[in-house]
Amino acid sequence: MNTLTQTQADNYARWFRCLADATRLRILNFIAHADSAVRVGDIVESMDRSQSTVSRHLQVLADEQFILTEPDGVRTLVRINPSCMTELPEAAARIMAVSRAAEK
Repeated sequence: MNTLTQTQADNYARWFRCLADATRLRILNFIAHADSAVRVGDIVESMDRSQSTVSRHLQVLADEQFILTEPDGVRTLVRINPSCMTELPEAAARIMAVSRAAEK
């Protein structure tokens, strides 16, 4: 039986807590649909939320490494962390034992 370790469960719980907010999901979706890195100001305009609220959500997303930030003069650019595209679906598959179910 390939069960989750406590460390894996703790990490996955943090990821899903991070994603359990509608504004953060909208922000992540906005960034994911961009062709290149996005300015924080553009995210603020698209969310109908204050700069401080968006910045707080961006910090939570960055802390869990869903997004990457980079300074651009006085601005900050934000982009999706490409490893999320594989690690998050793999985490969900491990939690739900998808590979084990597929073998039966």
